[in-house]
Amino acid sequence: MSAGGQPFGAAARDIPPLVTTWTTLGVLDWTTKRFTDAGLDSPRLDAQVLLAHVLACTKVQLYTQFDKPLGEAELARYRELIRRRLAGEPIAYLVGEQEFWSLPLWVDPAVLVPRRDTETLIEVVLSALPDRAAPRRVLDLCTGSGAIAVTLARELAGATVVATDVSAPAAALARRNVERHGLAARIDVREGDLWAALPADEPAFDVVVSNPPYVATGVIATLAPEVRREPVLALDGGVDGLDLVRRLVDGLPARLAPGGLVAIEHGFDQADAVRTLLAPFGEAKTKADLGGQPRVTWLVRAR
Repeated sequence: MSAGGQPFGAAARDIPPLVTTWTTLGVLDWTTKRFTDAGLDSPRLDAQVLLAHVLACTKVQLYTQFDKPLGEAELARYRELIRRRLAGEPIAYLVGEQEFWSLPLWVDPAVLVPRRDTETLIEVVLSALPDRAAPRRVLDLCTGSGAIAVTLARELAGATVVATDVSAPAAALARRNVERHGLAARIDVREGDLWAALPADEPAFDVVVSNPPYVATGVIATLAPEVRREPVLALDGGVDGLDLVRRLVDGLPARLAPGGLVAIEHGFDQADAVRTLLAPFGEAKTKADLGGQPRVTWLVRAR
C-alpha cells in the first residue's frame, strides 16, 4: 500500500505504476509477492537485488532505510527491471554483475552467468595444488566472463594464466574482469576456438581447466526460461553434450605437462563418459557440487 492507500499495481498481474508514495519496504513486499506468484525461485532475493541496484546500496542498507519514500525516477527504473525479470531475464544481466568465489564480476548476455556449481572446479584445483605460491602455467578454456581465470590467478599467487574463448564479445568481457581485479600482468585472454587460440610452440601447461558447453542440443529447449536467455554458443555441447569435451581431451597430449592437472566441469549425467575419455591419462576422479550432483572430473596426468 502507498501512503495514500492506493495499491502499487492496479491488479495483481500489473507491473506497478509510477507513484511517489511507496517506501522501500512497501516496494519490496509488493515485488516479492509478484515474483512469488510468477513462480520465480528466489522472489525476495530477486526483489532485493534489483532494488539495491536501483538505489545504489547494499541489500542490508535497504532495511536500514525501509521507510524511505522512493522517488518517481527510482520507481520507474525499478518498474522496468521488474518487467524484464518477469519476462525471464537473469538477474545478473539486469544488474550487470555476478558474484563468484566472493569476487564481483561483470556479466552481460555474451557470457554464461557464473554459478556456484562452477566453484566446485575451483575447489578441486586448490585441493590438488596445496602449494599455492609455486610458479605454474594455467590454461582456462572457454573462459566466458573470466570467472575461473580470475579466481585461480587470485588464489594461486605464482600462477600465470592463459584464458581463451571463441566468442569475441566474451573475450572482451573477460579482459574487463581481468583488469577490474588488477590481474592484467598475469592473465592473457585470447580469442580462439579451444586449442586454436594457442600457437604451436606454446609451452605445455601445468593446469588445464574448463567449463565448456555441455548441454545436449536437444535438451536446450527444455531448460528454464532464464537459462535459455544465455548464449547458445556457451551451452550447446552437441548431440550428447560432449563434443567440446572430446576436442578438449584430444588436445591434452600436446598441451598438458606430465604430472599436470586437468579439471573439467560437466553435466550431472556425464561423469562416467568424461572419466572414460580421460582414462588414457590416468585414473580420473569426480567431485559433486553443492547439490550432490557429479559436476567436475579431474586427474593428474601420469608422468
